[in-house]
Amino acid sequence: MSEDSKKMIELELTVLIRLLTSITSSKRKESLDRAAYLLLHQVSVQGSSGVKALADELKLDISTVSRQAASLEHKGYVEKVPDPQDGRAFFYKMTELGEQELVQHRQERLNGITNLLNGWSDEECREFGQLLTKFNHAIKERK
Repeated sequence: MSEDSKKMIELELTVLIRLLTSITSSKRKESLDRAAYLLLHQVSVQGSSGVKALADELKLDISTVSRQAASLEHKGYVEKVPDPQDGRAFFYKMTELGEQELVQHRQERLNGITNLLNGWSDEECREFGQLLTKFNHAIKERK
């Protein structure tokens, strides 16, 4: 990889993070911030999940996930269910309200992405998505 390519990627990632922060900061105060959205999404994908499994998947420590999950439970988006194999442990399960909230926020995010990518070809969008996926996997594998 050339030095020019590395410098361009470094700068553009920095700009991207700054711009994304400015977009989300200027929006109304959402009941489902980025961290909560990702956690709720993960429970939706995995089904009932324990804190350790969620922490492993999200590359977070258990205390952070526990705190975020407790907040989601307080809002009624997830509920604790006992682990049938270990009476001391429990899983978080998505509630109907949580599913509705996740669907609503996902649609809002999709609408925003649609507006940002207006004028991009399907091929450009597909390639961009594939490259983002590849980049995110590289980050996950590094940790």
